Amino acid sequence: MEASTTRSVARARTGAALAVAVLLLPFGGYGLARIGAVPESTPIFLGLLAGIGGFVMLPTLCEERAPFRHTSSRLTAHTLTGERSVDLNRIAGVRLLTTFSYGRTYRTLVVRDSHGVRLGVTTERSRRKLRRAIEKADANSAHGVPGPRVSRAARTYLGLAPQRGLMAHTVLAFLLVTVSATLYVIVAVRLGGQ
Repeated sequence: MEASTTRSVARARTGAALAVAVLLLPFGGYGLARIGAVPESTPIFLGLLAGIGGFVMLPTLCEERAPFRHTSSRLTAHTLTGERSVDLNRIAGVRLLTTFSYGRTYRTLVVRDSHGVRLGVTTERSRRKLRRAIEKADANSAHGVPGPRVSRAARTYLGLAPQRGLMAHTVLAFLLVTVSATLYVIVAVRLGGQ
């Protein structure tokens, strides 16, 4: 089990590094344009392609896909970087990742266990299992056992907290995505214009 966990974490890190490398392509294009190896407008072209690819790829790397396997203590699913299995008895943290596409809001609960394995929970069945595991951990923390770090937005989305915080989280997530994408495009255009 330990070897598969190590491989899972290594594949996830490789996938994330690849997504970040795609986002950095405009800077490589800028360097090549400065030495005259490619046209001056290359960073703009690479920025538009890499921005779309990177911003779409990063959030989906750890999302669960069929087939799923659920046991009383594990959530196991395929992801873009291979199979991942999260130990529900050893949850280290849960956060809510909110993305936007085609006028819709998409929410993924990113669960990390003490082994470092991350899984993006998107199905109702997985959310129910996660909710039960957090409730169990909360009950244990009342007896002095440290519980997982669960964000307020994740608790709200799971129905473990009042619904007040989800709107603020959604607005902040939208602003973060909008501002970061805008700044990325501005930098790519500036690199291509020099």
